[in-house]
Amino acid sequence: MEKIRLEKVLKEMDKENIPQMIISDPAAIFYLTGKWIHPGERMLVLYLNIKGNHKLFINKLFPIQEDLGIEKIWFQDTDQPVKILSEHIEKETIIGIDKNWPARFLIEFMEQRPGSSFINGSYILDKIRAVKDEREIEYMREASQINDLAMEKIISLISHQYTEKNIEQQLMNIYEELGAEGPSFAPIIAYGANGATPHHEPGHTRLTEGDSIIIDIGCKKSSYCADMTRTVFYKSVSPKAQEIYHIVKEANQKAIAAVRPGVRFCDIDAAARKHIEGMGYGQFFTHRTGHAIGIEVHDFGDVSSTNTDTIVPGMIFSIEPGIYIPGEFGVRIEDLVLVTERGCEVLNHFDKELIVID
Repeated sequence: MEKIRLEKVLKEMDKENIPQMIISDPAAIFYLTGKWIHPGERMLVLYLNIKGNHKLFINKLFPIQEDLGIEKIWFQDTDQPVKILSEHIEKETIIGIDKNWPARFLIEFMEQRPGSSFINGSYILDKIRAVKDEREIEYMREASQINDLAMEKIISLISHQYTEKNIEQQLMNIYEELGAEGPSFAPIIAYGANGATPHHEPGHTRLTEGDSIIIDIGCKKSSYCADMTRTVFYKSVSPKAQEIYHIVKEANQKAIAAVRPGVRFCDIDAAARKHIEGMGYGQFFTHRTGHAIGIEVHDFGDVSSTNTDTIVPGMIFSIEPGIYIPGEFGVRIEDLVLVTERGCEVLNHFDKELIVID
């Protein structure tokens, strides 16, 4: 077990009067044990108790030889894992439940615990995971460095010869060549009018002159995620697209400039949004300004108008304003930022000047 992280969780559980916790999210289990386990439809539970006596409930289909510093309770497909779990948990008490625990397990568990009360305990881990330690920060820097190189390589390949889908396939090869563990999410490659859909899935569209090209890509390194977006243009750029590009770039820069300890997430969102609104394109900025990132590409927390939490050193999140003109094109520019003691460190270094591919 990651002892320092575990101690933080147990301390918060005690503070919040949650004596027991059921954690089922593989990413959270990795955070606390250093071990990835992907259970599919089978039950996987890390059980924590502020008194100690923690346990990992795991199917024999996933043999783990190494000592994780915690007792393992094994079961197999023909067993009743929820019943086994219930038998190891203190009766008639408050139990913190992982927000991601499937209902097929949770409902059965609640039926077996008539004297217990249940609370979503995930906010405890979410809060702790939001602030990265030095090791995590280095992993995030490394992943972002690889992503910068991948962006440079993929832009150099773009031509009429390749469809969006072809570019996506090339990206997978590039990540492998650069030593990444794979993509952190399904990449978005969007040509022309496809870019007006923020989460466009790469298809068989080919480029025509004047198209914008949104490239939203991310990789994993040491189990930590990168995420970056750049928008470039093919052969030429119209005056309208050029204007919108610079508005989005300025919004990105204004939001980054607002990042410093004590600032609220909603204030960072406002820095980008007010600029775009002031330039007359507010209705075309259709999503939040950013999201937290770490072990998962979308960790808990976001940069939105409704998030009044204040930022602290060690947090890492995206700044990704965009303008999307239906039927025409889209522009998005995204960087990851690390909150420092006095401001922030931008983890992406790939150029944000307007690029026209010949």
